[in-house]
Amino acid sequence: MTAPLLLHVFPSFAAGGAQIRFAAVANRFGPAWRHAIVALDGDLSCRARLAPGLDVAFPEIAIRKGATLPNVLRYARFLGALRPDRLVTSNWGSIEWAMANHLAGIPHLHMEDGFGPEERARQLPRRVRARRLFLRRSEILLPSQTLFAIARDLWRLPPARLHYVPNGVDLAASAAPAPAVALPAAADGPLIGTIAALRPEKALDRLLRAFRIVTERMPARLLLVGDGPERAKLQALAAELGITARVAFAGHLPDPRPLYASFDLFALSSDTEQMPLSVLEAMAAARAVAATAVGDIASMLAPGNRPFLCPPDPARLAAAIQALLEAPDLRAAIGAANRARAEQEFDQERMFERFAALYRTDRQGDAA
Repeated sequence: MTAPLLLHVFPSFAAGGAQIRFAAVANRFGPAWRHAIVALDGDLSCRARLAPGLDVAFPEIAIRKGATLPNVLRYARFLGALRPDRLVTSNWGSIEWAMANHLAGIPHLHMEDGFGPEERARQLPRRVRARRLFLRRSEILLPSQTLFAIARDLWRLPPARLHYVPNGVDLAASAAPAPAVALPAAADGPLIGTIAALRPEKALDRLLRAFRIVTERMPARLLLVGDGPERAKLQALAAELGITARVAFAGHLPDPRPLYASFDLFALSSDTEQMPLSVLEAMAAARAVAATAVGDIASMLAPGNRPFLCPPDPARLAAAIQALLEAPDLRAAIGAANRARAEQEFDQERMFERFAALYRTDRQGDAA
């Protein structure tokens, strides 16, 4: 019997949180489904995370940025020809596929993981109206309580179609051998680590400025793992701040999870997040976290870690980092509590089972 075909549409299939999560789910269930993946920007670099032997295809389809109506008609014809058993779309960037599906009528699961910098402060009314109209017949997967409330109260989507599915983490991944990376030239001081795409909404300039404040008071080092359009700008800022010798840019790594164990502290400086996978991975590696208080991070972390969340201000972030670096026993206790919380609440097996249920196409109400 042929396995059901799932068509996944991502704005990008670069190695971000949603893409890494999909790869973990696909690998877990192997031959249970066939997969076709469309990356609207053409970036398929997360395919390196897919296990060998998966039945996966990467169909190409012409896309004209800004040409909504031609795109919708093209996507509807594509859906009609392919006839996948389920369409799975991701975030606002795939909304034209949800629009096209009103013509094609494929059972539809939409995943909303968060917002870009243009929606970090408020929801755009035009997008709210589009989501309200074109997602009302879809199943909606939301990994954070913040997003769930937005979808229910602002987008006014039917509550019965909203599914809160917290992200899960591989609790064994951090025990693997760490990849070799170039550390900061300065050899002294604890190592602060962050793993993030180098994009504006990650506000890594805030982290660099906070780190400079920390180094005025104590020796420390900073490792940034990830790549993106902000890299040159961030490297120039590090030079301007006089911290180049204490900062290293490791670039993109296919699987950076074993690196967390080498961090004395994990830091996150984002303007917008929902349920960041990097924080879960830091928790699984028993690391304490200093972060901006965005999305669901406060409810994710162990209670003892929550005082080290702060507003989006470099000085406040520096104070949280410094307080943790100066208290190694407290840092270790918080790390252990974060690990225990990850084991209790965020084991990826729970997430896998929820995804499997939502991937099924025999759910009552599908394509209604």
